[in-house]
Amino acid sequence: MHTTISTQNAPGAIGPYSQATKIGNLIFVSGQLPINPQTGEMPESVEEQAKQSLENVKAILEAVDSNLKNVVKAIIFLKDMNTFAKVNEVYSSYFDGNYPARSTIEVARLPKDALVEIEVTAFIEE
Repeated sequence: MHTTISTQNAPGAIGPYSQATKIGNLIFVSGQLPINPQTGEMPESVEEQAKQSLENVKAILEAVDSNLKNVVKAIIFLKDMNTFAKVNEVYSSYFDGNYPARSTIEVARLPKDALVEIEVTAFIEE
């Protein structure tokens, strides 16, 4: 049995999916676009977009009493692989050396023409 997760501290889904799903002590966070949940706006630079996407992930995890330290897998979707180093710099500041497994994929296009989207799988400590 799974539970749908939703918080107003992250942008709502823009399609027929949930912000996250919980099954047991696992949390599957949907890809987070860099949309500020208060303003509905998206920053312009890839660094700021990466930061906003990670803030959205963080907010969803916190809604179920988890955190970024509990992330075991991340997937980053980039519009341009040439921004890989810039996104890595932002990403690394959120994980303090305790890095989860990760994939990074260049895609032709992301929803709302974002430059980055990040999804994660995490757990809740029991």
